[in-house]
Parts: sequence; C-alpha cells; structure tokens
Amino acid sequence: MPALASLNHHFAIPDHLAFTASDYGLPVAEIDNELASATIALQGAHVMTFQPHGEAPVLWLSEQARLQPGKAVRGGIPICWPWFGAHATDTGFPAHGFARILNWRVIVSEALADGSTRVAFELQKNATARAQWPYICHLRCIVTVGLALTVELITENTGDTAFELSEALHTYFAVGDIENIRILGLDGCSYFDKLDGGTRIQRGPIDIHTEVDRVFMDTISDCVIEDSLLKRRIRIAKSGSRSTVVWNPWAAKASRMGDMGENGYRSMVCVESANAMNSLVTLAPGDTHHLRAVYSVEAL
Repeated sequence: MPALASLNHHFAIPDHLAFTASDYGLPVAEIDNELASATIALQGAHVMTFQPHGEAPVLWLSEQARLQPGKAVRGGIPICWPWFGAHATDTGFPAHGFARILNWRVIVSEALADGSTRVAFELQKNATARAQWPYICHLRCIVTVGLALTVELITENTGDTAFELSEALHTYFAVGDIENIRILGLDGCSYFDKLDGGTRIQRGPIDIHTEVDRVFMDTISDCVIEDSLLKRRIRIAKSGSRSTVVWNPWAAKASRMGDMGENGYRSMVCVESANAMNSLVTLAPGDTHHLRAVYSVEAL
C-alpha cells in the first residue's frame, strides 16, 4: 500500500483528520474539526498552521515557505532538538539540531470528547543523526488541535548513559504589525542579548522596533502577545521549560534570509518555549522529560 494511502487507512478520522501530499510529495496531516484547523508536516512533526474557526491564523507561515525534503520550513513551529542554535563543537552539524528536518512516524490519532483532534509522532533517526547524537533515546511529539493548540515534546533516555540536551519549540506567531504589539510575562527576567553578548534585566513589556534576539533565563510564567491591530491576546502557557526566546530579524537580516517574504518580518514574532543556555536538560538512564506549550487566543 503506498505511504499516503497507508497513513489514511490507519490514522485518518472522518471530520477530523486526513493526510495529503505537499508540492514535493511529503506527507502532511490536515486537521479540520469543529473547533479549528491545522496542518502538520510529518517531516519535522512541524505544525505549520493553526487557526481556531472564526479567528485569524495564530501561527505565521512565510509566503515563501516550501516543504522540501531535508529543508527547514520558515514559520509554524519548528522543533529544535537535541541542540538549540549552533552545535557546541561542530558548526557543520545542522543549526537547531536535526529533529526539524527528519521524518517522523505517526503512532496514534484520536478524536477527543471535546471535539479536538490529537496526533502523536515519533522521530525516525537516520545514520547521520545517530552519528551526530550517539545516545539511545526515544523522542515523541503530541499535538492536540482544538480551541487551543497544545504541543508536547517528550524525550526518554532509553540507554545506559546520561546525556544533556537543549531544545525549543521555535514558534512563529502571526501579528497585525510588529510595532503594534507588546509581549508581557518577562518583566524582571534576566536575558542574554545574542546581538551584542550582553546580559540585562527586562523592565516592563517588550516592544519591538528593531532586530531582537534574546534568551530569557529562569522563566516559567505565561507569556502574552498583546496585538492592538488584531484586537487579541495570544497566550503561551508552558511547562518543562526554563527559558524563553524572543526573536524578530527585522528588515536587513530578513532580506538576507531569502525565505521571509517581502516585509514578512512585520507580521511575525517568535516567542519560543525552550531549554537553552543555563537551562539545559540532563537525563539519566530511564528518565523522561516533557516540554509542553499551550497556545490560546483571548479577545483584547
């Protein structure tokens, strides 16, 4: 049975979930239930879109985004794992790890009693990934699409050696205009500014009028994106995460990236639930770590 037909045979759910192919033939889970719609690429277990019915899209996806084999998608929720940013010792390894560019396997799908849809995936490591990350472990991603979007990343150490990892849900949010939002929930938190290498304390909400790339340390509280143009708040509630990354490339860097789209930086902001820098995760043999984020929309 062809791969797409097999996916639909085993995991499709009428009025909830079907599997289609991208322009490059890669499988995509299409969710459309009574509460919301979403698309998830099996490459990277990458949630590309999420939109509660009657609302504007919550996730930003570049107009130039392409789902191609072995290429990261610009927008949605890339999974950064098992390292965040550049690899610590080998810059030839892929930025943000290999989880976002490898294939994941669907392991379960279900329609829940509240009308939402849940799909679980597990990472399929290839020989290259095993060479870059020699530890024996099991990685799953569980996505629940309803009035809110829940993404849970579960790492289990199934070997006999402890290991350390960094990770992030590198979430791109859609906004009306970057200069008409503010981000709450990080007041008083210390952050490392990746643009100049300095460490500072955040005072008040975050307003963005230039390039921003900050890693906030020891953060566990909700973050909220207040959007005056779209008249809404996007709430990011998380657990299993002790750092938060806020990023917007602004005009000059966006123009060099090649896949942000014309003025795409003005309609997006990344607020990432992470374990990075001083918040690395250490897993002893048999241990499991859960990184969980819930994205919901509230009227402003």
